[in-house]
Amino acid sequence: MRSLALPLLSLLLLTTGRPLRATPALGDGESLTYRVGWGIFFGAGEINISAKAAAPQDGHLRLDVTTTTATRGLARVLFMFDAQADAIFDVHNGRLISTTESSRSATKVTKNSIVFDYAKSSASYTNEINPDRTTTLAMPAGEPMDLIMSLIQTRAWNLKPGETKDALVIFDDEFYELTIHAEKYEEVRTPLGTFNALVLVPRMEKTPPKGMFKRGTGVRVWISQDERRLPVKFQVEFKFGSGVATLERYQPPAGAGTPANSSSPATAGTSGASP
Repeated sequence: MRSLALPLLSLLLLTTGRPLRATPALGDGESLTYRVGWGIFFGAGEINISAKAAAPQDGHLRLDVTTTTATRGLARVLFMFDAQADAIFDVHNGRLISTTESSRSATKVTKNSIVFDYAKSSASYTNEINPDRTTTLAMPAGEPMDLIMSLIQTRAWNLKPGETKDALVIFDDEFYELTIHAEKYEEVRTPLGTFNALVLVPRMEKTPPKGMFKRGTGVRVWISQDERRLPVKFQVEFKFGSGVATLERYQPPAGAGTPANSSSPATAGTSGASP
């Protein structure tokens, strides 16, 4: 279960290998809640991603995106796991300013933070549990984000099957240079309705694979093709099975209208022909 929770927690803030120069992919007050299934455990856990305005700094508006992950039900009895990640973004240019992550299981506790210095192309990594791992990281060209927010960021892209886009992902104290492939359109059924969605697959191609990618782990995200471009499903495939996160509740940004938390025609996606 830990192998599932950590990749899914890391799996949703992605950006291109070029300067973003755009607002973050989530708006003030917007939130997404996912039910996590793993094997026979239909409700093994829950992931919630929510955004809210943060106090301005140096005259720049900021956005605080909080991701929480927790096991649920019988899966929690077998494996207790809770995690939280807070990411602060500059609203003006969409850049990730800093992140703070913590997790707790029956056998392990983690807590670390990163502050990004784009002028120096470096990142200050602090590990509060293992201080000897605290260091300054050389940052590759690009605009880093963690993996879960990464895949949410893809909703702002307009990829078509066969197209690709590069991304820079930070996982713990390592950078991953990924290429996101748009594969095909598929129909996805969720508690919010049925959606026509674009399947996106991140791969590590520009540098030697490492971490989960070296171990043969596969990741997919499904982006709805309606006006909201919701990440309606995520999947992490391992050699011993797969974990799936399905969107079950959605709150639009403040002032954006009625929450899409039912499967009524007004809130559900379309299941017609692919664009």
